[in-house]
Amino acid sequence: MQNLCGFYQKLLQWEGQKYCQLVHEWPSDLRDAIIEAFTGAVSVSSVNDSVCWLADGSTNQSVGNQVEKHCMKKLRVVIDGFSISDCTGGGYPDKLLTQNGTGLRIPLEVKATSDWNDRDSNRRVLTSSSVKIRQHFSPPIYHLLFTSLYKREHNSATINRIRLDFLEPTTTVNVRLEASVSHKILADSDHHATLI
Repeated sequence: MQNLCGFYQKLLQWEGQKYCQLVHEWPSDLRDAIIEAFTGAVSVSSVNDSVCWLADGSTNQSVGNQVEKHCMKKLRVVIDGFSISDCTGGGYPDKLLTQNGTGLRIPLEVKATSDWNDRDSNRRVLTSSSVKIRQHFSPPIYHLLFTSLYKREHNSATINRIRLDFLEPTTTVNVRLEASVSHKILADSDHHATLI
């Protein structure tokens, strides 16, 4: 196990990038302002107890994506003191949380789960690349994880609660080394391939 700060340090080395601090300790006044803003937005939008209607045949991952979109749509129009927008490009984070007035941009990762269990050890992937963080954010960089908790019925999900996790440099993370390919990589690589 390592912490988020150590992960980013090693990731930058792996990517061949010069060191820069990609995660900072949350100031309590900023954290409190975000809690107040989201508490107000949840209250005004009535997102808790709202129903997200699901597409027929939705997989668990699809349900999570639909719940995330449902919650963001309701909250982004009423949140006070901040704005929520998409963070362009693939990977982490999903959204930008921008503080009005200061223009501070905060990485906002959005997740959803039907069963919050403090003892559950299933992975919730945050990031595997620093590219998007380096492109869209400048220090200080504070990381916020937003989780919608919901109860699924046949063709609907009812939102129960919203959880905010203010990730710190010391937040413990699991790290897995992954290798991946793309169609382009497979087409360009020096190995045998057969189409049947």
